[in-house]
This record gives sequence, C-alpha cells and structure tokens, in this order.
Amino acid sequence: MKKLNFKVLKTDIIHKGRVFDLKIDEIIYDSGNKGFRETAVHPGGAVVLPVKENGDIIFVNQFRFPHDQFVLELPAGKLDFNEDPFICAKRELTEETGYSSEKITKLGAIFTTPGFSNEILHIYLAKELIEGKHNREEGEFGMEIVSLSLKEAEEKIKSGEIVDAKTICGILYYKLSLDN
Repeated sequence: MKKLNFKVLKTDIIHKGRVFDLKIDEIIYDSGNKGFRETAVHPGGAVVLPVKENGDIIFVNQFRFPHDQFVLELPAGKLDFNEDPFICAKRELTEETGYSSEKITKLGAIFTTPGFSNEILHIYLAKELIEGKHNREEGEFGMEIVSLSLKEAEEKIKSGEIVDAKTICGILYYKLSLDN
C-alpha cells in the first residue's frame, strides 16, 4: 500500500442532511502546504438487476430532480443506518417494481464518485421473480416499469438513452456473470 503524503489536521461536519452529510477535512501535506478536502458522506445503497423468465431486464423510468428529467435506470435505493445491502436490495425491488425474489445474488459493488463521495453501491441480480404490488414512496409515484432485453439495454446505452452510471455498471456486471 502506498504511503499517503498528508495528515488530517481537523474534520468538521458542516451539513447534516437527509440523504448525505458534508464533511470538510483540513489536511497538511508532507511539504508543509495545507489543503481542504470536501466529502459527501453517504450511507451507500443497493441496486437490483431483475431478470424475468424470458430474459428481459426490468428497469424503472423515474424523475430525477437534479437533472429535471426522467431517467431510465435499474431499481435502487439508499441504505438505512447500518442496513445490510442485501436487505435493501430486496426492499427496493418490491418497493419500486412490485416484484420479489428469493434468488438474489451479489454481482459486485462500485464507488459512484470517489473524487468527492464515499458512497458505495452494491449491485445484485434477482431471478425467479414473483409478481406482486409495488409500495412506492411519495417521490416515486410517477415511476414507470420498463422491460428490455439485454441487447435493447445495450443499444440504449450506446444511443445515450441510458445514462445512469449504476445501471451501466449493473449491465456490465450482468454480462460478465453470463460468461461464467
């Protein structure tokens, strides 16, 4: 492991939010120069790639406030405090799509934006889906379910219709799992 060329002098949480906190660290480099690092402290989340019996993948099309548009993406959600990502994945699958599954396996995990956030998303594959009723939160009421084949999803990535990073990573993890 490489040796770091700085030490943390002081840490302040300057904002405690509902979704994330904002932390500022004052650092000093070995050279004596000081600097600051801002970090969005996030509990992480779980992403689910649900695959139907016919091989289609279930996506959600939901409004994303920061971009002021609908975004086609895999179902996902934020971890509750100290929550197991697997439990979150099961909850989000049902909450957003209405489907449930007893066959959920982890595909991998990603650092979403390592330059300024400590968020880690855990990506799961759900098979043998059981249809049911969704239980969406208030901000998810306009959400739509979209089923696409893997090829259709890849085409939407190429065309720029799927731009969500966790979804693109989830598709890649899924493709790599098919090679095994």
